[in-house]
Formats: sequence, C-alpha cells, structure tokens
Amino acid sequence: MDKAVKKRLGTGLYASGILLALAGMLSWLALSNFAQAIALFGVGLITAGAGLFINHSYRTRQGTARTVLYALLVIGALIMMFPFYWMISSSFKTSAEMSIYPPTWSPRNWLNFDNFRIAFRTAPFEKYFINSVVVTASSVAATAITTILAAFAFSRLDFPGREIIFSLLLSMMMVPFEMLVITNYQTIVKVGLNDTRFALVIPFTSSIFYTYILRNFFQTIPDGLYWSARVDGCTNWRYLWKVMVPIARPSLVTIILLNGLASWNSFMWPLLVIKTDANRTLPFGLYTFTTEVGSNNEQMLAASTVVVLPMIILFLFARKQIINGVARGGIKG
Repeated sequence: MDKAVKKRLGTGLYASGILLALAGMLSWLALSNFAQAIALFGVGLITAGAGLFINHSYRTRQGTARTVLYALLVIGALIMMFPFYWMISSSFKTSAEMSIYPPTWSPRNWLNFDNFRIAFRTAPFEKYFINSVVVTASSVAATAITTILAAFAFSRLDFPGREIIFSLLLSMMMVPFEMLVITNYQTIVKVGLNDTRFALVIPFTSSIFYTYILRNFFQTIPDGLYWSARVDGCTNWRYLWKVMVPIARPSLVTIILLNGLASWNSFMWPLLVIKTDANRTLPFGLYTFTTEVGSNNEQMLAASTVVVLPMIILFLFARKQIINGVARGGIKG
C-alpha cells in the first residue's frame, strides 16, 4: 500500500475511533443506554488503535497495541465492578432517589442507613448471619481435615489400586452437582437431619477437587525429606502435621478460602433442606426477604449488600493467596 494512502487511512481511522469513544463516554455519562455506551467506547478504541497501527512505526504499533489491550481490560473490569457499585450505592438511596430517571450515580447521603434498619426489622438477618458463619466455619474445618488426610494417602501411602481409585474419584468431578442432589436429599431425610445445620455441612465435608490440588502440592515435597523423618522415628501421622501441612500452607489457605466462599454463597441446597426460619442462611434468607419487601428495591439492595459484602472484602484481601495456591497446586499432576 502506498505511504500516502496508508497515512490517510490511518488518520481517518484514528479520528473516527476517537469520535466513537467520545460518543460512548457521553452516552455513558448521560445514562441513556449503558450497553450502547460500552459498545461505542470499545469500538472507538479498537478503531483508533487500528489507525495508529497502520500509520506509525513498529515500536509505536507495539505501544499502541499494548495501550488498546490495557484499555479493553479496564473496560472489562469496570463492567464487572459496576453491578457491585450500583448495589452498594443504591442501598443508601431513599425511595425518592430510586424513582428518579435517569438514575443518579450516587446517593445524596452515604450515611443513610434507614434501608438497613428496615431490612433488619423485617427479617432476622442477625440470625441468618450467625447461621452462615457457623455453617461456613464447620464446612471449612471438616473439608480441610478430610482433604489433608486424603491428599496424604494418595501422595505418600503406597497401597494397591491407589492410582486407579484416585482416577475414579477424579472422574466424579464430571458429574454435575444437580445429579447428586436427589440422593443427598434422600439420605439426609432418612437419617433425620432435615431442617438442621448438620444437613448444610455433612454432604460437603469432602471434595475431590481440593484433594487434587493438595495432593499435587504434596507430591512436590522431596521424598528424601519423608524418609529422613522416618529414619529419625517420625510416624506418618506426625510427619503429616509437623512437616507437610506447614509446607503446604499456601494451598491449604486457597482451599479454605474457596470452600468458605462456596459455603457462604450456597443457595440451592439450603433451599431444599431448610424449612424453618431459624436455620436459614443469608442467601436463602435474602430470597425469602425479596418476597416480603415487594417493590422496595432500595431495601432489597441493602439486604443484598449485607450478604455479598463480607465475601467481596475477603476476596479482595485474599486474591493473591487464592491465585498462588491454585497455580502451585496445578504444577504437577
């Protein structure tokens, strides 16, 4: 392509892209159409990047491509964060502010806790919160113990059929949770644990996925360390808790956090086994609360904030541990 043509084409694309991006930003600020604003902004960035790519040197093209990539990542992050911001900000709005169109970005008073007070008077969220904490803590403790013992057995103990049994257990990961709900429910009813906190914990006291992660980490520990401890008279039980568990702390922290998040956010299983208000957890309590408040969206969003915010804070503080633990546990398999 001729240089003059490339220059005109690149300049035209760059100018068009900037205009589209500006139009998207104005549409977003005006709250006219959020999806259209994001689409315009994204297309504008891509078009402007293409114009710069055509009209500049290789080094500039590399920098432009990197800039466009970062911009798209930022857009994706904003899209994912926007619902959480809207939920939290709307929980502080009054009923009049919620009915304004176009809606406002933030409440007039960030210290307006009336919606939270009404929500806690309407439903016993304190009891729901305590139930969620008890169930989550019990599930995490039970899962951690069974995972440690199973991972040690499949990584260090030599018994017939070890690899075959572990492969069969891994194949169970392909079975959807919905396929196991009926049998789990029938078992819970037959043993008389229906509508109790035990029913929320017992079916999930083991996980082959967490066992797989921890087993892979255990296998990275040198065999010489194990045999040295055995020569010194250390038993398998003591070696597990005094040596392997402290070394595997990154993977264990990841397992505890992931299991805690899953247990806290569980909704389908409590919906099946819990019948009375006294044993409801926060997600299930939120579901019943929505039928009681009707069209009072600000109160519903305040209750949703109470349910979601603890896990968001936990994830923000522990995201590095989760990523590092999963990455280390998946190195060897």
